[in-house]
Amino acid sequence: MIVSKKMMTGVGSVALMAAISASSGAVLAQELKGNVRVVIGSTSTGADTYQNSSFVVDKLAEHLDINMKVDAVGANAAFRTLDRDPRGNTLMIFHDYAYLGHLYGVEGFSDIFEKYAIGPAVSINPGNAYLVPKDSPYENLEDIIAAAGEGETIRVAIQPGGVSEIGFSALKNAIAIEHPGQEDNLVAVNTGSQSDKNQQLFDDQVDVINGSVQANEQFTRLPEDDQKAMRFVWLTASEETIEQAPEDGLGETSREQLLEYVEPNVNVTMGDDESFTFDKEFFFLYNKDMDPAIVEQIDEALAEIYDEGEIQETLKDSFFIPNFMPSDEAEAHFKEKAERYASIIENIK
Repeated sequence: MIVSKKMMTGVGSVALMAAISASSGAVLAQELKGNVRVVIGSTSTGADTYQNSSFVVDKLAEHLDINMKVDAVGANAAFRTLDRDPRGNTLMIFHDYAYLGHLYGVEGFSDIFEKYAIGPAVSINPGNAYLVPKDSPYENLEDIIAAAGEGETIRVAIQPGGVSEIGFSALKNAIAIEHPGQEDNLVAVNTGSQSDKNQQLFDDQVDVINGSVQANEQFTRLPEDDQKAMRFVWLTASEETIEQAPEDGLGETSREQLLEYVEPNVNVTMGDDESFTFDKEFFFLYNKDMDPAIVEQIDEALAEIYDEGEIQETLKDSFFIPNFMPSDEAEAHFKEKAERYASIIENIK
């Protein structure tokens, strides 16, 4: 069958491609050949989104024998790029901010479950953390909740929207539950990058910052009289997730030490005997009209890659937790996750 470029464009292209694919596997192979661009929701080539994406994309490219490149364009640009390409030549990898941005009303974020197809989950960054200066009067998160409940103003440096803010929202919700009417004593100080948040703590402009094990562990090794010295008070990841981390942990902080900062040792109540935890997960997103055959091929390829086991070691060496879920399972998982955390966000509005 001869297909013209005109026939291959427009709304009917996906249906046409599916019909051809049913009679010949050549079209699908052609779709996956050449250059495949994987845009990510970050502009940094040194942060966790790029690291995770590079590990996965390199393995996928090798397995499928195609050219794939990670492009750090940022969230809004990544979504716009994905919107324009239903052919499968553009894919996206991002984390929970993809749906949290919409829940927080961040400009440029749509409901991903309506506008895009959810692809497979690939990994977890277990390091999302909250820290205080090493000489802080607050020894733990329980002290912070109690202080806010007694009328003290607690300033928390976060990057508004998404993963950085969801822990702050949960903490504020917990204060509202345990000390009704006192939750506004927890005040968000909206900043930008991790270095900006760190600087706020160094300059005594905030009492607590959102950080990460990867970015901030080095500062926890400093002596208490150092202006940059800080210590962990909370990791939002689940106990099960941290238990999968390497025994040596990261830097000079072991896995056993990190477990001191997660539930049940640290409790942030959600009410009804439920405690808040949050795993920062990375997953693929696709154009809604992308050929389902490509979705299936990527799912199968990644399943084979994870079965081989090498990628797990690569991820763990960089303090990430392997977490493969095929597309249908990932979609159900993230929908449920979004609904669960939407209730926390709604409670503090």
